[in-house]
Amino acid sequence: MRDARSDVAEIRGAVHLCIDMQNIFAPDGLWATPWMERVLPTVVSVVARHVERTIFTRFITPQDPEDRPGQWQSYFRRWRQATRRHLPSSALELVPALARFVPPAAMIDKPAYSAFSNPGLASLLVEKNVGTVVISGAETDVCVLSTVLSAVDLGFRIVLVEDALCSSSDVGHDALMTMYRTRFHGQVDLVTAEELAEVWRE
Repeated sequence: MRDARSDVAEIRGAVHLCIDMQNIFAPDGLWATPWMERVLPTVVSVVARHVERTIFTRFITPQDPEDRPGQWQSYFRRWRQATRRHLPSSALELVPALARFVPPAAMIDKPAYSAFSNPGLASLLVEKNVGTVVISGAETDVCVLSTVLSAVDLGFRIVLVEDALCSSSDVGHDALMTMYRTRFHGQVDLVTAEELAEVWRE
């Protein structure tokens, strides 16, 4: 536990954004994130405590590579088996332990890494007068990273639930956690799920 943890301000007017906890990233999925299973109980605990304030995102792959612009086309040519023409639709669904919360939890689909690549998300948060985004999910160094940077640019306070994040790369995860601690003071707070419960009571 870090000394700075006690300095995390109370959370009000927040939304929990749970990133891409989908079957495709589960241990048996095409893009397996092996330690998703390890953090899943923690993610479930955060969702259960704030289910009506949770928004799940799903990374939705294209039907065909040509349905995406620019470099996404070459990406999905390399990962053609991840396109919807070849991928079972169940792979893009939330893992069952989380799908049961929808509704009342909300769900949005996105075409790219950042949750804000769905323009409706920013509009929804503004309409709800959200000032803080609590983030959990997968992967720390890809979709979570992209979402965090987009949210910072939009002026939101970010609270990362560090024991509710996972990646398929330990090196990438550790590097990003270091970056958040050392480069984003005042914009990104790191807490554990237990500490989140202490500072977010609404």
